[in-house]
Amino acid sequence: MRTSSVTDLFAQNQPASPLAEQLRPKKLDDIIGQTHLLGAGKPLRLAFESGKPHSMILWGPPGTGKTTLARLMSAEFDTEFIALSAVLSGVKDIRQAIEQAQLLLQQSGRHTILFVDEVHRFNKSQQDAFLPYVEQGLVTFVGATTENPSFEVNSALLSRAQVYVLSSLSEEELGKLFLRAKTFTLQSLSFDEDAKQSLIEFADGDARRLLNLLEQIKNAAEIAGISNIGIDFVRNSLSRNNRSFDKGGDEFYEQISALHKSVRGSSPDAALYWMCRMLDGGADPLYIGRRLVRMAIEDIGIADPRALRMTLDACETYERLGSPEGELAFAQTTLYLACAPKSNAAYMAYNKARSFISRDKSRDVPNHLRNAPTQLMKDIGFGHEYRYAHDCPNAYAAGENYFPEDMPETHFYEPTAYGLEKKITEKLDYLHELDEQAKKTN
Repeated sequence: MRTSSVTDLFAQNQPASPLAEQLRPKKLDDIIGQTHLLGAGKPLRLAFESGKPHSMILWGPPGTGKTTLARLMSAEFDTEFIALSAVLSGVKDIRQAIEQAQLLLQQSGRHTILFVDEVHRFNKSQQDAFLPYVEQGLVTFVGATTENPSFEVNSALLSRAQVYVLSSLSEEELGKLFLRAKTFTLQSLSFDEDAKQSLIEFADGDARRLLNLLEQIKNAAEIAGISNIGIDFVRNSLSRNNRSFDKGGDEFYEQISALHKSVRGSSPDAALYWMCRMLDGGADPLYIGRRLVRMAIEDIGIADPRALRMTLDACETYERLGSPEGELAFAQTTLYLACAPKSNAAYMAYNKARSFISRDKSRDVPNHLRNAPTQLMKDIGFGHEYRYAHDCPNAYAAGENYFPEDMPETHFYEPTAYGLEKKITEKLDYLHELDEQAKKTN
């Protein structure tokens, strides 16, 4: 009979790694999202293809792939990977990491990527400790931060690193991650569309949060002995598992919905109530800030362009002051958004334009709108008969067409009669009259 060794017993007792770790991308093309950085010809893609690593700061919300990118960079360039957490590490840990990098270089010639998570948590002297080794080229420094590096990272260190801004994942991108997780480990479960959508909305652009939620749902389903996941099961499961957030027992995403709809419905008191409910329950104030930014874009838009700037200012104010003083900025912004004139015209116009382009053929830029920096381009007609609007009456080239020549007349933007858009409507109507007069003249 085979006797279990201590190593076997130790291996058997090892807990399974979290789903987020199991699904961590193994190569660059496996990453979902960040196409503005990783698409063909984009900055981070070019950095990987260059064959030479450089120091950088990865700035973005949680769950956007900062740690994954650092690990993939180390694998791509065949370097040693040393990771520090600014939450847990001090100057002693930095010194030990540098000594390890020096030893590796001397003994094996291997270069080191030094990854510092939450780098904004290091104070000035701790950040300064990296500078000489970054300058010497002993290590390639990669810092990850959820905070604005302009405020939180020393200018000396910042000047030696390229900053890359990562974005929260869109609902479409989270949907792709959902399908990947289901294929990988959730094959025994089926999800109603409402259940899937609620999980994606709850994740709010955070890939790691979505995978953690799916893991919670999987465990809850095994305990309940069910395989079909509906919206009620999701609500009950998340209500139990997020009790610390939601002291009243209501689901987290329902409070978000209530806040958003109160702002959209121009009810400042109700909006303030729901915002304070969420804060009282332990919601991340910056999460609320991101939702307020979305409301300013979706529901107010050009009817009051100040709304967006105010929400962004509130987020920056909270980053500077923290709790509880910074939360007052969110309260002020919530009240302003609720009282502001409402318009979803810009939001609808964007969706119409995207939908039209996805179905339409590729159309050429008309010659008169093309740039002509060389004589050859001028000779073949680029820029020919372009009318410079500032030289025309009313600074408007009446009757000019700015669409592709074979494209039918199309209107995406339909301003409302509220707030600033009332004046925009009047101006567009006036310009339309000038266009009609120009057509009659020609």
